[in-house]
Amino acid sequence: MSDRRTFLQGSLASLATGMAGMPTPASANPAHRQVIGAVRREDTIVRLGGLGDGYKMTLRPDGTQLVVVNDGPGWNDPPTTFYNTRLWTVSGNPPAPRFAMLPGYPDLDRDARPDAPRYYGHGVIQVGPRIYQFVATHDAAQDRPQRWRGAKLILSDDGGTTWRNRDGTTPVVWEDWAEQRRGRFTFFDEPDGALSLLTFLQQMRGQPAAPGGWLTLYGLDGNTDGWMNHLLLLRVPVDAVTDRAAYRFFAGRDAMGQPIWSADIAARRPVHRFPRGWVNHANLFPGDLVVESWLPSVVYNAPLGFYMMASAGIGVGADGTEFGKPSYFGLWVSPSPWGPWRQIHEEAAWSPRGDQHARAYAPQIAPGWIAADGRSFWLVWSDLRGIRAFGHDEALLDAALAKASTPAERATIETRFLQQYMPGFSFNAQRVDLRLAPA
Repeated sequence: MSDRRTFLQGSLASLATGMAGMPTPASANPAHRQVIGAVRREDTIVRLGGLGDGYKMTLRPDGTQLVVVNDGPGWNDPPTTFYNTRLWTVSGNPPAPRFAMLPGYPDLDRDARPDAPRYYGHGVIQVGPRIYQFVATHDAAQDRPQRWRGAKLILSDDGGTTWRNRDGTTPVVWEDWAEQRRGRFTFFDEPDGALSLLTFLQQMRGQPAAPGGWLTLYGLDGNTDGWMNHLLLLRVPVDAVTDRAAYRFFAGRDAMGQPIWSADIAARRPVHRFPRGWVNHANLFPGDLVVESWLPSVVYNAPLGFYMMASAGIGVGADGTEFGKPSYFGLWVSPSPWGPWRQIHEEAAWSPRGDQHARAYAPQIAPGWIAADGRSFWLVWSDLRGIRAFGHDEALLDAALAKASTPAERATIETRFLQQYMPGFSFNAQRVDLRLAPA
C-alpha cells in the first residue's frame, strides 16, 4: 500500500508541477527551437566592486536579490574580516545596483577558524519569508587538491534575521572535523563526494519560487574529471527540504521521455554531460581545493518558455593545476529542467573584453536582471587573473599579516593585497543578448 501511495503522490505532484507552468514539450515551444545563439555584450561590462567570488543569486519577494559571497569581505570598506561565506542583498539594476550585508547571517570568520573545515556558500533560494541555503565542505587532504565532501543545509524563517540548522536547532553550528558525519548534513560522503555542490533552479521576476510546491536543484556527480562534469538533478517538496528522505533523484526517462524520479541516490543519472578536461587534479597551493567546475546557474525564462543554463569549466594548466589557461564558458537552453540541453554558445577560452589573461569562472545568470521580454539577461562572475603571481609573492602577504594586531588590520592588508594582484576578484557583470531565428 505504501508503494502505491508513493506512486500516486508522485504522479499527482508531477501533474501539479506541469499545471504550474513547468515544462512543455519542445514541439510546443517555438521560442526554444528558435533561439540560435547568444552575444556577450562587451560594451556593457561593469566591475561592481566587492571582493570575493561565488555570487549565487536568488530573487526575494520584495524584488531585491540575495547574492552569496565567498572568500572575501564583500563590499565592506574598510573590511572588518574575511568570510568563508556571507549573504548580501542587491537592490537596483546595472550599472549601479546597491549592495548591503544581510546582518543576521551566521558568522563564519575565516581567521577565527584557521585549522577548521571551511564552509562555502552555494545554492540559495527564498520562498516567502524562508531562505534555504546549502553550504559545501571539504576533506583535509594535502597530497592532492582537497575534495568536496558534503552539503549542509541552513535556513531562516524570517527573511535572514535568525538562522537554524536542518534539525531546527539554533544557532547554526559549523561542525569541526570530528563532528562531521551523516545526519548533520543533507549529503555527506556520497560516492566521490557527489552532490556536495548544489544550486537551486531559479525563477525570474513574477514567477513562483517553488512551482507546484517543489524545489528543483542541480548538483555535480563527484570531484574528479569524468564525474564532476556529470550534471545531476533532484527535487524536494518545499515543505520537506530538511528531510533527506523526501529528496527524489532524476533516474532517467521513461518510454514517453518523461522523467523517472527515485528515492535511491544510487539510481541517479546525469541530465547533461559537460566536456571533460576542465577539472584540476594537482595543487596550486598547499591545502588547495578542487575548484568549482561545472556547477551551473539555471533560470526559467518565463516570457520565452524555456530554461537557460550558464556553466564554466576551469582552465587546467599542463601541470594539472587550476587557472593555467582561460576557462571554458557555455550557455544552454532546454524545454524542461531535465533536458535535453542544447548548447547555444561556446567559448573554449573565455576572455571578457578579449583579455587572454582573464581567468573568469563561476558564471551566474542574475534572476532579477532578465529583460521583461526574456531576450536578454545579465551575467555575473569573478576573475582570478593574477592568481599565479599572487602565489609567487604569498610570502610577502604572510610577512605583512604577521605584523597585524587586530582582525580588521589583517582583513585590510589581505584585501589590499588581493586587489593589487587580482583586480578582477570582484562582482563583474555583463549583458547577454539571446539571438532568435526569424519566426
